[in-house]
Amino acid sequence: MPKVSVVIPAYNAMFFLPETLESVLQQTFTDFEVFIVNDGSSDNIVEWASDIGDSRVKLISQANQRVSAARNTGIAHAQGEYIAFLDADDLWEPTKLEKQVRCLDEKPEVGLVYTWTLLVDKENNPTGRIFASHLEGNIWDELLVNDPIASGSSAMVRRICFDTVGLFDRDLAYAPDLDMWVRIALRYPIAVVKEPLLRYRQLPNSFSRNRQGMIKDIRAVIEKTFASVSLEQLYLRNWCYASIFFGLAWFSVDDGDWKKAIHFRQQALLHYPQVRYSEKYLRLSLAIAMIRWFGANGYDGVRSLTQIFRRRMFGVSI
Repeated sequence: MPKVSVVIPAYNAMFFLPETLESVLQQTFTDFEVFIVNDGSSDNIVEWASDIGDSRVKLISQANQRVSAARNTGIAHAQGEYIAFLDADDLWEPTKLEKQVRCLDEKPEVGLVYTWTLLVDKENNPTGRIFASHLEGNIWDELLVNDPIASGSSAMVRRICFDTVGLFDRDLAYAPDLDMWVRIALRYPIAVVKEPLLRYRQLPNSFSRNRQGMIKDIRAVIEKTFASVSLEQLYLRNWCYASIFFGLAWFSVDDGDWKKAIHFRQQALLHYPQVRYSEKYLRLSLAIAMIRWFGANGYDGVRSLTQIFRRRMFGVSI
């Protein structure tokens, strides 16, 4: 049996899928199988898959049931001790599997290991933004608030975790990843490889850009999670809702609307006043102030300089 099973859900994804698969086939760790789950696509994925010529890659076709069902189908077929998920438009750096496998082999208590994430545009050019978190260990509460994993394409999960916590929630269209990672973190320690080994495409019409749908799903995850925790942990519920308003505030910052950003920041404070003393509150307040003083263009200029610094600091080529 292979050590790792890679699950790639695909729905009309042929514009990016060949490059995505190539990033898997170029991994330095080679003891893996790949399941591309064709979730009711109307493109030429079946014809393309028949010409791949690598026995490790298998296509499974099903009626369209959305991403959670597609991942669950991949899990059902997986033979590997570890399972890694990859969205059909994202890319892995060549050493991603190798370093995650080493982590899980060396830390048998860990249920999930994630990596840092480099955001890229449609043409795979770095945007200058990196999701880089040091959170690991027993972090379910921090994961629920801040989601350091940030993408469904980052995590590698020990296969036995799904026997313990169940499969992806098919009712969640926009936040099934967060729901699953929180459920795993409730039972297992989490680890991180502190390198940007995932390239996460930012597409203007991306499914994940449906903000209202995302908020609805995150609320569902919060309510489901806190329905089963101890009374002593219920205070974190307000912290989670404050985090939603922080996300809305940042969306407003990106839109250049500082007045709406202030409104959402105030809503976050009403839900969890202690957040006023956090780093995230300070960063948001600085962004709002820059837009008020220098306008959206001035803010973008300062942010560009910051992004260049982060690229150099993390050793990411431009």
